[in-house]
Amino acid sequence: MIALLTTAIVILLVVIVGFYAGRNKSSRSSIEEWSIGGRNFGGLLIWFLIGADIYTAYTFLGLTGYGYSLGAAAFFAVPYVVLAYPIAYYILPRIWEYASKHRLTTLADYTRERFQSKTLGVLVALTGIIFLIPYIDLQLSGITGVVDVAGKGIFANPHAVGIAALVVSFILVALYTFFSGLRAPAWTSLIKDGLVWIIMLVMVISVPFILFGSWGNMWHTAVTKFPQTLTLHPGPHGSFWFMTSALISALALFMWPHASTGALSSRNADILRKNAVFLPFYNILLFFITFLGIVGYMVLPHLKTVGYSNVILLYLIQYTYHNAVLQGLMYATVALASLVPASIMVLSASNLFATNILKDWLVPHMSDNARTATARWFVFVMTFLALLFGVLFPNQLISLQLEGVSGMVQIIPAIAFSLFWRKLSSIAVSTGLITGILMVFLNHFVFKLAGYDGFWGLLVNVVVILLLNGLFKSHTEKNLATNKMLNS
Repeated sequence: MIALLTTAIVILLVVIVGFYAGRNKSSRSSIEEWSIGGRNFGGLLIWFLIGADIYTAYTFLGLTGYGYSLGAAAFFAVPYVVLAYPIAYYILPRIWEYASKHRLTTLADYTRERFQSKTLGVLVALTGIIFLIPYIDLQLSGITGVVDVAGKGIFANPHAVGIAALVVSFILVALYTFFSGLRAPAWTSLIKDGLVWIIMLVMVISVPFILFGSWGNMWHTAVTKFPQTLTLHPGPHGSFWFMTSALISALALFMWPHASTGALSSRNADILRKNAVFLPFYNILLFFITFLGIVGYMVLPHLKTVGYSNVILLYLIQYTYHNAVLQGLMYATVALASLVPASIMVLSASNLFATNILKDWLVPHMSDNARTATARWFVFVMTFLALLFGVLFPNQLISLQLEGVSGMVQIIPAIAFSLFWRKLSSIAVSTGLITGILMVFLNHFVFKLAGYDGFWGLLVNVVVILLLNGLFKSHTEKNLATNKMLNS
């Protein structure tokens, strides 16, 4: 109970900071102020904000769960994040320059202006919204896990209490996002990431000594008693899956609406370049966090309970540390890794809906004030949809999020290719996007080709674009001749 109370107090303090961040009415005065902080965040805040975007509850619970259940295959996350930052170095500053000059707040905005196509902009927006819903719920399910694990022996039905905590968490996220906009997760990310660094470094340094006596003994135990966890094996998670999942995840990372929202809030393009250089420092933690899943396999019971691997890090915390306050701080770190990214995700999806679905498509004469109000209120709709999704598909969230990566990478031709390939047709890109997403699900349910579903989807996507692009030369030339953004 002391651990849970400590967790609750830390979360409450962070939520108060989130509300305090939006105390100035200017934080919700326009869509630019509310959704991307008025494009006025400095280098350090961007470092923490993008870190909060990327290193989420999925990182801590999902990857340790993968380490527990798959062993070495879980380390695909280390090369994927290494690959993602050089891509970001060349892509994000250029997108920021276009977005700043033309007052764009989403990647769908950029797509609409780049191709002068509201249809393609709507497709990109719908892709972002649909694939974000299970990802949002995956973040907040970390809170359910904390109550489930810590509440055993305290509550008669810890799972029911966990669901109640999840509902309360959704409401809190919706309220402070509605009130403060991006400033709330930006300022709370300072606390969340600070705790992440402190707590994870404590775990990485102390777990080997507490459980094995030394680092050397831990590695020796892993090599001699659990060698199968340290190598890739033929099968669905073999070397080809490892390579394709790392590549696709890297390409998709900054295609996610919440990651691009963090980037667009930067004060200038140079801040994004510098952050692409220094953000890989987070990978110091990422390798060891993933290995903690293998440590869990080495010391914890091998239970077949549904969802057990998804909270293996929490069980490892409970097994290793017996100080209730320390446990509570560690649980709070996982919970904050759920709440802060979920806030950015909800905000970015709401902006996509108000800006690119309503204003661009359904209500073209919507005023800026109405768009801002709609985006803010849609926060509650997105949180409700994510909650509903979590209740209906509680054990499918990680697999659905992985399919989300496969889906989100399909917009990379519309975003990254279009920065360097001027004679790119909107019709070819739209067709490629739809075909690529279709291939992702066909491969997952029907073809079952080896490797990551998103790899095959992107391959089909690019092939379709290459085949069709030459057929629409006149359409492309007209876009180049009349496009104010490209010619400015």
